[in-house]
Amino acid sequence: MDINEILSHVDHTLLTQGATWDEIRQICDDAVRYQTASVCIPPGYVKQAGEYLDGRMAVCTVIGFPNGYMTTKSKEFETRDAIANGASEIDMVINIGWLKDGKHDLIRDEIRTLKEACGEKILKVIIETCLLTRQEKIDMCRIVTEAGADYIKTSTGFGGAGATFEDIELFSEYVGPDVKIKAAGGISSLDDAEKFLALGADRLGTSRIVKLVKNEEASGY
Repeated sequence: MDINEILSHVDHTLLTQGATWDEIRQICDDAVRYQTASVCIPPGYVKQAGEYLDGRMAVCTVIGFPNGYMTTKSKEFETRDAIANGASEIDMVINIGWLKDGKHDLIRDEIRTLKEACGEKILKVIIETCLLTRQEKIDMCRIVTEAGADYIKTSTGFGGAGATFEDIELFSEYVGPDVKIKAAGGISSLDDAEKFLALGADRLGTSRIVKLVKNEEASGY
């Protein structure tokens, strides 16, 4: 697969707690230079990044991040605030405790609430696969599909492990036809990136792919 094709599927990401504006600006510049799908950054930088990019690149941000156990009202406020500040894509984290408790209706309603807040903007649902059983992953494929989200996403990158090939294969089997797949966390090589795409991922959440293209040490998310 052509490197530019791989880059076009990358959400170029910086979500570390100590991220500075200089670092955010750098990944914005890199995203524009290498024509990634988006730049994925903390909510507090969305407005500044949007003004800096001035329409040159989609701005993605995260909601309920990274633990997901905030109230739905809190997540809804975060989502509406992020969109008002210029975000065009939202990556939300589910309440994993609700899933463990079997409260599927609450998760479905929360996703629907945030999708309504997003309107035509893209909503991706992070389910943190490393904390789930196989059946819970299958359940989330169904819930995300029923709730009308645009993507199901593997990981925050803060949960202890990231995307696996097996999870993308499972998503491809069980998610609905209108839901796309985002693999995120631990994508450390161009070969892995290509395989994730071949298995059915449409987006790759990573900071490493651009670093590899720039011949820099590929550490981080």
